[in-house]
Formats: sequence, C-alpha cells, structure tokens
Amino acid sequence: MALHSYWHRQDPTKPLYPDIEWNKPEQRSMAGKLAIIGGNKLGFAGVSESYSIATAAGVGQLRVLLPDVLRKTIPATISDAFFAPTNPSGGLSRDALTDMKVLGEWSTGVILIGDAGRNSETAILYEDFVRDYEGQLTITRDAVDLLRNTLEVVVERPNTLLVVSFAQLQKIFQSVYYPKMLAFSMQLAQVIEAVHKFTITYPVTIVTFHQDQLIVATNGEVTTTPWHNPMAIWRGSVGMQAAVYWSWTPSKPLQAVTSSFLE
Repeated sequence: MALHSYWHRQDPTKPLYPDIEWNKPEQRSMAGKLAIIGGNKLGFAGVSESYSIATAAGVGQLRVLLPDVLRKTIPATISDAFFAPTNPSGGLSRDALTDMKVLGEWSTGVILIGDAGRNSETAILYEDFVRDYEGQLTITRDAVDLLRNTLEVVVERPNTLLVVSFAQLQKIFQSVYYPKMLAFSMQLAQVIEAVHKFTITYPVTIVTFHQDQLIVATNGEVTTTPWHNPMAIWRGSVGMQAAVYWSWTPSKPLQAVTSSFLE
C-alpha cells in the first residue's frame, strides 16, 4: 500500500492502467505523428535507436530531422530523414529553426532526443524552438543540458515531458530556485514527495530514476515502476517509448508514460 494517496505503484508484470494498452490505436492514421530531432557529426546513435523503438511500438508516422553533415552517414533503415543546416561544430545551426517549425506543425509531438553536441548556437536554436512550439514536447538526454539557460521556460510550459537522470533533475530544481534540494542519499519516499510538490507548482511531466525505480510525476500525481536498466534513459529508449504512448493518449500523460515502461 502506498504511503500517500498521490503515490501509485506499478507491478512490472501488471499494468497500473490497463486501459492505455487496451486502447492502443490499431490504425496507423490514428497512432500519432512524431518528429525526432537530434544528432551531430560525431553521433546519432540515440536517433537511430529511437527510430527503431518508435517503429516497433507502432507509431503512426515518424520523421527525423538531422544536421545535413550526416546525409551520407544515415542508414537506409531510417527512411523518413530530413536534413537541416549544420554549424561548424557539426550540430544543427540556427538556420534549422524553419525546418524544426515545419516538423512541429506536421507532428502531434516532437522529441528532442539528444546527441545534439555542446554548441552554443544549437542551444539557442533549441531555446527558440521551445519558446514557440505549443505541441507535445519530450526532452531527454543531452538536449536537457543544452536548454540549461532556459529551464524555467521549459518547466512552465504545458505539454512538456522531461525524461532525465537524477543529476539532471537536481540541476533543474536548482536552476528554477526551487526551495527543495535533491540528494542521491534521499529515500525514495522523500523524492516522491519532492516531485509531487514540484509538479503541483509547474505543469511539466517528469520521468526520472532513483533507487531502482522509474518515477513519473505530473500534476502532483506520482507513479513508480521497478526498473533495473538505468542506461535505457541515457540511450533514449525510455524517452522515446514514453513519447509514443503519450502521443496516443495526450490528455493522460501520467497513465500513458507509466504504461510505456511495461513494453
């Protein structure tokens, strides 16, 4: 039994919200349109793995936006790739904003998957996109770090899902001057209470990992699911799976994201 009415525990073998899986769209036309944005000249592993995950999960339509420096590198299996201008560091340049906006208008959701590099121009590009885009936005891996100067805008933005490491969540709390500090030594119940209060204050949905549990928090409600593969967060697979499920049930982020962990 949970310690608090807002804390819901999911058994890994039994869905907490069976209706989400039951109501998965059978027709591709109803299964959402997702856009993956990321990659730089040194890497696109997260993009590639996320594309495979979304396809296997049954997303309706999928498009990928990459720096054009990768045009000759991308495998043929990624058939829906689009390319945008690259800056000298090999990431997306500010001239890619138009391409990002076009994808945003086409899609039901965008995921900033990471592998974006550490270039300040790419960071400004991401900031500009996040400020204007109003659709479902999932941010994970190093894309979160790129947005460190505008995290207050990110957490105050509706329709936002942050899939972050515990260390990244610490930085988010600090950057918005949230009065509660997070520590790796905290008990699970203390972290649950912290994200419960944080998501009452801000309209963002958070996924993080602590003490062998994947934690989801939104609107003050929290779920935990036992999890023994924390590297899946860093590879982007947790974020991608969550984005797919959320695109099917946009009005229920807590239920949709929690259900995505059982796949």
